[in-house]
Amino acid sequence: MQTAVPTREQLVQRAVDLLPVLRRNAEWAEQHRRLPDETIEALAEAGFFKLRTPLRYGGYESDTRTLVEVAAELGRGDGATSWTTSVYWIPTWMACQFPDEVQDEVFATPDVRICGTLSPTAMATPTAGGIVVNGKWGFISGALHSHWQEIIAVLVDGDKEPMPIMALVPMSDLHVVDDWHTSGLRGTGSVSTVAEEVFVPAARVMPLGAVVQGQSASQRNAESAIYRPPLLPVAAASSVGTVLGLARAGQETFLERLPDRKITYTDYTSQGDAPLTHLQLADAVMRADEAEFHALRLADLVDTKAADGSDWTLLERTRARADIGAACRRARESVEILAAASGGSSIYSSVPMRRILHDAQAVNLHALMNPDTNAELYGRVLAGLAPNTLYL
Repeated sequence: MQTAVPTREQLVQRAVDLLPVLRRNAEWAEQHRRLPDETIEALAEAGFFKLRTPLRYGGYESDTRTLVEVAAELGRGDGATSWTTSVYWIPTWMACQFPDEVQDEVFATPDVRICGTLSPTAMATPTAGGIVVNGKWGFISGALHSHWQEIIAVLVDGDKEPMPIMALVPMSDLHVVDDWHTSGLRGTGSVSTVAEEVFVPAARVMPLGAVVQGQSASQRNAESAIYRPPLLPVAAASSVGTVLGLARAGQETFLERLPDRKITYTDYTSQGDAPLTHLQLADAVMRADEAEFHALRLADLVDTKAADGSDWTLLERTRARADIGAACRRARESVEILAAASGGSSIYSSVPMRRILHDAQAVNLHALMNPDTNAELYGRVLAGLAPNTLYL
């Protein structure tokens, strides 16, 4: 069932049109540690859960540049909404690596939402017709509104070498642990999930190594460019737009308050008259521009190689990790400069700057996004050493 596919410009405009709803609901999401149903319904109506869904299921098969630009606009309204939407895109793409009959089952649900993880914090054992999984996964953004979870576990099969596997599990088979009490990205509802003796049919199990290396089990997606690249560059490009949106939100919030803010204990009746403010604002905007450069370079690399089908070099894979780290670092620095310049009144929960700051800092702590980890990896490969991770 193919539908008319919106252009990138149309999808970005839909994100812009949602800004009033996202901004209105942002504080509710912060307080309740989850996205409100109204926000989820608005995202579904805009088609944002279809961006990585195959055309044959009514999806859009959007490229990563589109993901970055849409997430950046959503992030202007609410970082938690942008992050959760971005996280859905990654497991949705991963589901498209499974055999076609599995996809028929998963995508039978309109606007299906798939949460997931890359952490192998569970164990699996073989059984007749599949595997049995036990374990717990943390930081599962969007779990509370998901239909499926993509899980990672270590398969232990007798004397064989333990092997990390990826599987798809209905949310109804998992327990949710409400442990999401955090300082940032509170609205994402990134709770923990638990599997207790969960049976997973063999068709819904794949070796993680195959997915990381871009070896798909789907025949019908073989001709689609967006499903060709390896997992990690795709995941990086899918999630980086949120930090661009947070940097833009920081600028907008700062400029909105600027004309009416005095600098206490000085004779500046408007903060905007102070040379220090000019330096801070210029520095923050330039760092946000640098973040955008790295984010778009990453997206364009993924899209270009997806289109031409060329092999990924080790340097390109590590640069993808470096680009996401650099984008996160520069965006966070941009927000931190403006937050520091926003005065004591900005610590009130009614002022968005506090939430924007904490969200930007939280994204930078994510293992895949962490600037220092990614920079070290890039430098290691540039120095001629082998990478010390399989997540490339």
